[in-house]
Amino acid sequence: MPSLCWRHHTLIQALLSRGPLEEQEFHSIFTGVTGKNPGTHQQLFNDYLLKINKELSFVQMELRACRNQYNGSVCYGVVNNVADEQSKLGTRYTVPQIAFYKGIIEAIAHDGSKGSITNIDALNIRLENQVPTGAGSQSQDPSAHVPPAFKNFTMSQKEKTLEELVRDQWLCSTPDGNIGLGLRSFLDLRSWFRSNDIPACEVCNEAGVKADLCPNEGCTIRIHQYCLKRKFSRTKGEKVCPGCSTPWPLPVFKAEAVEEEDVNTNGVNQSQLPLGPASQKRARTSRGGDSSALLSISSQPPVPASDVKRATRSSSRLR
Repeated sequence: MPSLCWRHHTLIQALLSRGPLEEQEFHSIFTGVTGKNPGTHQQLFNDYLLKINKELSFVQMELRACRNQYNGSVCYGVVNNVADEQSKLGTRYTVPQIAFYKGIIEAIAHDGSKGSITNIDALNIRLENQVPTGAGSQSQDPSAHVPPAFKNFTMSQKEKTLEELVRDQWLCSTPDGNIGLGLRSFLDLRSWFRSNDIPACEVCNEAGVKADLCPNEGCTIRIHQYCLKRKFSRTKGEKVCPGCSTPWPLPVFKAEAVEEEDVNTNGVNQSQLPLGPASQKRARTSRGGDSSALLSISSQPPVPASDVKRATRSSSRLR
């Protein structure tokens, strides 16, 4: 008898063919194939995910869940756990397009303002900066070592690539019209965030790409807005920074919203969600850390789904 039944296969195929799915849609598919609601059959849901991941591990892939840092929603996707030359063969993106994507995510992750950059800034990303350091060390003219494909990557090609990356959910258009990280990036870039010293949220210990910083200019604490909601809504009395005890101003949250958030979070196996305690320091790892190999999960565009410290305060403040 095969380890995985057709129900497991359907869940995997849904994520591979459609791309990352919001929690509600993935739960709906799970209910459709099993006849059980994850909200009332949490253990069954967790068992399915664990069994799927046990089998996917043989091909070095993983069914993973993460938070969309722009709205706090949970999403699921299948990711590649290995970044090597072979995995790069699975992508339909060209080398210049991958270099362009790397430049964008680096700019967003280190932006220090709101976890996004403007379209103009994205289009002005220089591919020459993605040439490995030292490539031109033997020549007085570093530009001589820049691949011709990088030099010839036109503005129109950048615009087209931006559209493709947004469509494929590697990037997204934020409500204010800027370019932010897409669901696929949040799913796949966990190791890259860690190996590139992107400061972590004090509460969930995941990278604080889009997070609030302590009002105290000398404090390095940052917390995602949805983590603030969960943390401070349960705290009686004054809301203060967990690091320096500076009062942390924030709007009053409704109790009903917090309870609903608890249901959504607790309904997911914690091994599938990046919501570990902040006391567990994130270890650096090279596993999956090469962002150049992250665009290789699927060659087909998905169907759109209905204490690390910062160097300077000004360079990393997220609002």
